[in-house]
Amino acid sequence: MAILKLAKLNDRPEIFHTLQGEGVSMGVPSIFIRSSLCNLHCSWCDTDYTWNWEGTPWTHESGQKFSKQDYIVELETKEAAELIASYPCKNVILTGGEPLLQQEGWAELIQHLRATDPDYRFEVETNATQLPDPFMDKAINQWNISPKLSNSGNDEKLRIKPDALKYFSNKENAWFKFVIQNEADLAEVQLLENTYHLPKSKILLMPEGRTEEALNNKRLWLADICRDHGYRFSDRLHIQLWGSKRGV
Repeated sequence: MAILKLAKLNDRPEIFHTLQGEGVSMGVPSIFIRSSLCNLHCSWCDTDYTWNWEGTPWTHESGQKFSKQDYIVELETKEAAELIASYPCKNVILTGGEPLLQQEGWAELIQHLRATDPDYRFEVETNATQLPDPFMDKAINQWNISPKLSNSGNDEKLRIKPDALKYFSNKENAWFKFVIQNEADLAEVQLLENTYHLPKSKILLMPEGRTEEALNNKRLWLADICRDHGYRFSDRLHIQLWGSKRGV
């Protein structure tokens, strides 16, 4: 049986029942299961406790480092499935970190849950640097793709993987969400849209920010950009409702 490396919250795996706060499914009741580990290291990441380990060279605007022992829990897929099944909800979001670094474990988890109820629906939140294996390709209902721009602080060779972007651009169930810090980011979005033929109707722009004040400073001009260029606008509903808290 596969073992999942999950983020730890209050000495338990970070699995929680809430409303989806971002993207095309914003507002949908969902169960989040957060994997640890990531192959990118975004300077504004709001889940840097999944990758910014003590002794690593990566920088984050918070200046904080984390202990793997304190922030990773290893869990058998069957036990993870049982925790998810304890909630009265069938929409499950595999998030991270970067969930596609642990595809074998997710495949087992999905099989466990759908064996108990075939109505389980799965979304994956991924940074568009990893290709899904054949099982995941067929099993996932919705791909929430978040390619990183230069504002993330990642080198372009790390954050832009042409094969993955071309793959997802051809998936009918893929949506593309870009984190926007300033108006200059629009040129990068348009370059990726044109280079990889991303469907404009499936592109969402979301303001970067972990507080209501930070989001307020960017919402209006970003909403104007979305209206004028034909993109969808995504807010961060969970920040509006609960602030910058984990497990909501």
